[in-house]
Amino acid sequence: MKKRFLKISLSFALALGMISGIATPAFADESDSDKGINEKLGVPIVVYGETLSESQKDETRKLLNIDDPENTEEFTVTGQDIAKYIDGDPNSRMFSSAKITREEKGHGIDVEIVTKDNITQVTNEMYVNALLTAGVEDATVKVASAVKVSGHSALTGIYKAYDVSGEDLDKERMELANEELDVSTDLADKEGMDDESVTALMTEIKKAIADQNPATREDVEEIVKEQLSKLNLELSDQDRERLVNLFDKMRDLDIDFSKVKTQLKDLTSKVKDKMDELGIDEGFWEKVINFIKALFNAIVDFFRGIFS
Repeated sequence: MKKRFLKISLSFALALGMISGIATPAFADESDSDKGINEKLGVPIVVYGETLSESQKDETRKLLNIDDPENTEEFTVTGQDIAKYIDGDPNSRMFSSAKITREEKGHGIDVEIVTKDNITQVTNEMYVNALLTAGVEDATVKVASAVKVSGHSALTGIYKAYDVSGEDLDKERMELANEELDVSTDLADKEGMDDESVTALMTEIKKAIADQNPATREDVEEIVKEQLSKLNLELSDQDRERLVNLFDKMRDLDIDFSKVKTQLKDLTSKVKDKMDELGIDEGFWEKVINFIKALFNAIVDFFRGIFS
């Protein structure tokens, strides 16, 4: 009886291993040493939150896949930086950190939050939208935090990365991008909207502004109203006013909103390219499910043979 139990256990474990190995494609994450140094664009820049302890900083370094710090430029983002770049509170505590890798022209912006459980308010898409507003282009950005934080200080860290690398970002646009992030996270929190709805709203308003090129505040107000209706979203009068104020400021700064539309197309294209690289076609998961069903039936038949 004992041998039979061991035989059943080993067979079941083997079957589970086969299912896990086939049903889960592996996504390798390259470290900086794997990719080598891009001599044209420079090494990645890593900006750590000032409040991190040394052990937390080491943990963050691992989270951002930095095997060799000599292959990166490392800086610290401080409360003084918040005051410098976005007129924020110089006494702010800074935990969230970011790694910025500059990419070839036309790449667009990719953002990955490595520690999703610890960045509690800001999403990948919120970062992308804010960075586009600030004027950041063609970069891969990774954000991480060793403790639970909202994620706002990482945006200031990204601004500092561009400053120290000699690429000037307009301060008004940086301040506006920070305001956009505040509005986005407030809507998701106070209005009870999910993150996806907030991102969709902000992006659709930008796309409408790109298409319609509003000349007045009233035009912006009409666009906000139309997009809220289109997405079937309800906002308080106060938050609706905040949206109008935000996008009216963007209109005054003459931001090229068409880049948002291009970025969305780029993201769609990159997802498809990644699936092609992995050999995953549209029917991949259907094939996996059919395989698991067939394997399960084989296991059932095997057990029946043992006990019959």
